[in-house]
Parts: sequence; structure tokens; C-alpha cells
Amino acid sequence: MTKIQTTAKPLVLDPALLGRPVHRLPHFAAQLRDDLIAALRQGPVRRYWGSFTVEAVDFSRLDGSEARVRWQHYAAGSGVLGFALERKVLLSVLNNRYGRGKESGPAVDEATVKVTATEERLAVVLGQQLSAVVAQRILANLPGVDHPATAEVHPIVASYPPKGTWIITMNVRDGELEGKVWFALDKNLIHDVLRGVLPERDTGPKSQKQAGPLAQRMQVSLNGRLVSKEVTLGALFDLRVGDVIPVSLHRADVMLEDSRLFTAAVTEHKGKLCLTSFEDVE
Repeated sequence: MTKIQTTAKPLVLDPALLGRPVHRLPHFAAQLRDDLIAALRQGPVRRYWGSFTVEAVDFSRLDGSEARVRWQHYAAGSGVLGFALERKVLLSVLNNRYGRGKESGPAVDEATVKVTATEERLAVVLGQQLSAVVAQRILANLPGVDHPATAEVHPIVASYPPKGTWIITMNVRDGELEGKVWFALDKNLIHDVLRGVLPERDTGPKSQKQAGPLAQRMQVSLNGRLVSKEVTLGALFDLRVGDVIPVSLHRADVMLEDSRLFTAAVTEHKGKLCLTSFEDVE
């Protein structure tokens, strides 16, 4: 079952986001957390991540005060997806992948270890694996789109994510080690995310009816008062079947319940009395 958990700070109101379902982003984060947990348990990915667990997945935005990290960029869906992770996480994954387990020695001090080509290649592999999971979740939520089994991502060259960029932070743990993995969404991707978390519309029989003009869809009952005549109680008692009551047929009042809306002329058409020549009641 999907559980919505968030440790992120409350989002600051941005006028550009008014009317957009930003409040539903935790629902996407919960879905993505389930996807990432499942991905890390699969054979090809598990060889790298070993006993790492996903603690939380949250949304935030870059405010420009964050420490700079090395971003990779991938073409994903309709936009560009950035990927970065803390180096201590990368080094721990490197140890898991090449057999140096946690019991083989003390934790690696990242400040004393030089960046190697193997480390850089591994970062690319991890970026492709996890970025594909994020891209697939974005695609799966979009309405009316055919969803492939896996989303394709391709490495590209892109600029550093600017201030205000939406970031998904994945908090991971491996024993005593805690770290973060980040995904940066450009404007196109965050638009797709927000479009995908919109509440589903009613697709029942009522919503499938063809919508016609308002004048045809709005039905009201109108009553026409053709004539009224005051008679004394004695004259009423004297009436017999077949008696003719002399009246003058003037314009009729058209009523909506007890409200007088129009006056109308009374005419005969094919044996039926009809109302015509409507006039508003002032």
C-alpha cells in the first residue's frame, strides 16, 4: 500500500503555481518511492545497491544556497531530467559492486579518495538506471498516453539546474550510512508531473452523454395561466355541466412555480393550444 510520508519543508507560495495541483505532489512522491524501492530490489540494480533502502522521497526547489554537485542530464520524455548523488553514497555503491563489503574495513573517507574513471562510469550507470525509473513514473501517470514497458533516457549535455528548479530528493540508508540522491525536473517534466496528478474525471455514463447547447440541456417546467375569472360562491353553486362561462382570453401569464416570468399570446396549432409572442414581465 502506498503511504504518503514527507519530511520536506512546507512549499512557499509561488504566484506562478496558483491553480496548479502542487498540493498533490506528495502523491507522486509516494508512488515514485514505491517504484524506487522495487527497482533497487531487482537483480541488475541490486548488484549495485546491495542493502541500501529508500527512506523517503520528497519534492523541493533549488534556492541557490545548496552546495554544488555534479549533475548528469538525460533526455527523458518531453524534457530533461538531471541526476546527482552524494559522493559518499557513490563510493558505498562502488564498494558493494566490486566486492569490498562493509565488513572488510572502515568506512571510506571521501575527502581522501581521488575521483577515478571507474567511479565516474559507475555514476553514469546509476544515473541511467534511476532516471529511467523516474521517467517511467511520469509517463505512467499521464492520461491518454500509451505507456511502454520501460521509459528510455539518453545522456545529453545541459546546463546546471537554475534557481527555482524542482528537485526530487531520495533519501537512502545503508546501515549507519545516510545519503541523498537528487533528480532535477525541467519545466516540461514538472508540467507533465502536475498534469499526471490531476484528479481523475468522472468517466461514468453521465459524463459520456453528448453535451448540447445550454438551452437544450437545462430543463425547466413552465405553467401557463390562460385565464382567470372571479365568480360569486352562489354563481359557482348554480353551475351545471355544459354551462358556458363567458370569459375574455387575454395574454397568458407564464409561471415558474409561483414566479411570473413572461406574458404570452395563446394560439391554436393542430388542435393544441400553444403559447407564443413571449414578453418579459417588467
